[in-house]
Amino acid sequence: MGIRKYKATTNGRRNMTCLSFNEITTSTPEKSLLVKLNYKAGRNAHGQITVRHKGGAQRRQYRLIDFKRNKDNIPGKVATIEYDPNRSANIALINYADGEKRYIIAPNDLKVGQVIMSGEKVDIRVGNALPIVNIPVGTVIHNIELHPGHGGQIARAAGASAQILGREERYVLVRLASGEVRRILNECKATIGVVGNLDYSLVNIGKAGRSRHMGIRPTVRGSVMNPNDHPHGGGEGRQPIGRKSPLTPWGKVALGKKTRKGKNRTDDLIVRRRNG
Repeated sequence: MGIRKYKATTNGRRNMTCLSFNEITTSTPEKSLLVKLNYKAGRNAHGQITVRHKGGAQRRQYRLIDFKRNKDNIPGKVATIEYDPNRSANIALINYADGEKRYIIAPNDLKVGQVIMSGEKVDIRVGNALPIVNIPVGTVIHNIELHPGHGGQIARAAGASAQILGREERYVLVRLASGEVRRILNECKATIGVVGNLDYSLVNIGKAGRSRHMGIRPTVRGSVMNPNDHPHGGGEGRQPIGRKSPLTPWGKVALGKKTRKGKNRTDDLIVRRRNG
């Protein structure tokens, strides 16, 4: 997509960059695919903060995305490539031959006017979705299902992708972006190509206010707090942690402690872990 750099007219603008948005073809979303987004600011159903450092984001509406790609054997034409404020990837509006409209995650090199399809025996082209057992070895894919019919859960962020390495009886071996190699059931669907908006990770936010617009509140270090607020707090001047290992604000071990209880039910499907 490309990166645009601001002139250093103020200290906040200095080194700030943004996306050029030259792939975006419209600024008006499809109204029938918009729903109200209730912003919880990191709170659960009881109003308790379960995720810290969230709040104050710009108001936005949610775009309904077709992660399942279950409209089989019906051609759809790409109408627009649009910005989505709820995710790092861009989205594409698809007009299907039967009159229905759906949003999908826009893969790299998807063009307006291009025809895409989903089904068991569709062509291996960017934007097409099919069961991974029918995709050739070595193909780069995204929006991968973990359970047949549940919709894509893996490789949905900007620039994300995975690669098919081989087949094993009921499973297909897939190498994820983290380096992990995992078995995925043959019936699970995936979409051909890499997720677009590749330059998203190169953007320099530039100033604190821009983070606040994104809903990210400040993170205060534990070492600058008082002892009653954090285990790392207290002392005259700057002090080391003074414990065997760093702790969370609630006194739990922060680094190195395993938090998974017992054996996870999907552990057997991991061929090679991302951490070796």
